Amino acid sequence: GFVFARPETGKTTFLADQCTYMASQAVRSVVWFNNEEQGEKVRLRTYQAALGITQDEIWYDKQATLDKYREVTKNKLFIYDDANIYRRDVERVIAAYDPELVIFDQIDKIRGFDADRPDLVYGRIYQWARELAKGQRAIIGVCQSDGTGEGVRWLTMAHVAEAKTSKQAEADWILGIGRSHETGTEDIRYLNISKNKLLGDMNTDPKERHGRFEVFIKPTIARYEDLV
Repeated sequence: GFVFARPETGKTTFLADQCTYMASQAVRSVVWFNNEEQGEKVRLRTYQAALGITQDEIWYDKQATLDKYREVTKNKLFIYDDANIYRRDVERVIAAYDPELVIFDQIDKIRGFDADRPDLVYGRIYQWARELAKGQRAIIGVCQSDGTGEGVRWLTMAHVAEAKTSKQAEADWILGIGRSHETGTEDIRYLNISKNKLLGDMNTDPKERHGRFEVFIKPTIARYEDLV
């Protein structure tokens, strides 16, 4: 599946929050392919999210922070940082690490795919990602919302950038992160599950299959929290 939002909405913060938590439960590994932001910035985000601390607290005792981070994530989270990530690079790393979870930030920028139209290129990327997810592996991609999603709280599949149906058709689930420009909502994000084909388990609430959730974003510690 994939997560999408407008620029500077909190996609990397969302990934850091969720992936460090998932890594703490992983039996194998979690691999994050980063071709968007600076790799060091992403690593700092993961330290903040895993430990719930600010950047100043990280630098206070960096070695102690690193030790605690490795303990919390069980040293299972690996970040592959390169501005130009090709399909062959991904396949090589996956073969080496055999991860349970793979993150693509941003999946649309993975190179090594050709087609006559941009939307068909994206279709091939997402189909390839779906094939990587077969078996005991989950894939989370990240992409952008188009301009129609600016200031929209509840993003739907229609707001996905550079796609008609090619991206949406390949995904088992799609999560939009929306935000409003209204005064007083600066720290609130709106999560909308616009597609969900997952079977779930005994703890799944069927009423929330396509749920909408208002949450707080806390950039200083790279976490999302329930709005209560």
